[in-house]
Amino acid sequence: MNIEEYISSGILEAYALNTLSVEEMREVEDMMAKYPEIKEELNAIELSFEDMAMAAAQAPKRDLKSSILDMIEDEPQIVEPQPQVAPKSEARVVQMPASPIWKYAVAASVAIALMCGYLAVDYRSKWKNSSQAYAQLLATNSQMAQQYNQVNQSLGDLQNDLAVLTNPDFRRIAMPGTDYAPDAYASVYWNQASQELYLNISSLKELAQDQQYQLWAIVDGQPVDAGVFDWNAEGLVRMKNMASSAAFAVTIEKRGGSENPSLDTMQVLGTV
Repeated sequence: MNIEEYISSGILEAYALNTLSVEEMREVEDMMAKYPEIKEELNAIELSFEDMAMAAAQAPKRDLKSSILDMIEDEPQIVEPQPQVAPKSEARVVQMPASPIWKYAVAASVAIALMCGYLAVDYRSKWKNSSQAYAQLLATNSQMAQQYNQVNQSLGDLQNDLAVLTNPDFRRIAMPGTDYAPDAYASVYWNQASQELYLNISSLKELAQDQQYQLWAIVDGQPVDAGVFDWNAEGLVRMKNMASSAAFAVTIEKRGGSENPSLDTMQVLGTV
């Protein structure tokens, strides 16, 4: 939680002026309970509002008191009949006129408070909109970066595939479908000097989630694991290095591969 950003959002000013919703008021109270610095900032805001109201107030004129006293002297006295008792000092109740100066001071204070509240709410609204726009911009930039990385990776794969396909040191061995899968077709590109081996899928059926295809090299009459791959692999798939081989074949195995091929699932086979 960034306390400074929360304080500068204007929500405390809106709280002090009682312009928040019930949910937002509770949120501020929870934040004050967790973070004493937020409570201190709210106290400072309330004091600043009080100072502004006092600063806007105007002191009465010096001759106001004498004017009031003159009005009292000029006012006719009303003497009510009193019962015949021992004489007492007469009491007179005088209602002092309300001065318009104080009305103006209160009105100015209220106007300043309302203006501060409006500015606080307006600032908070703009701050929220800016935060949302910033978050959306970050998400857009992140998405663009991911797309760029994907395109860059695809371009790199295409360049690598082209380098293999145009390299005369790589030999292409076609692997047509077997009796178990007559429509299947794949091929391998093998550089016997560097022992690099790549697989290219042309047509292989979709497998279950717990299954994978496995490439085998036939070395001295024995199958040697050349790696596993998924049915939807695209482009040239890098397989295990192979120094020698008389043929290549692909079988269906459990995910992760097997030590020995399941011959009854052989999909394609090609001799070198």
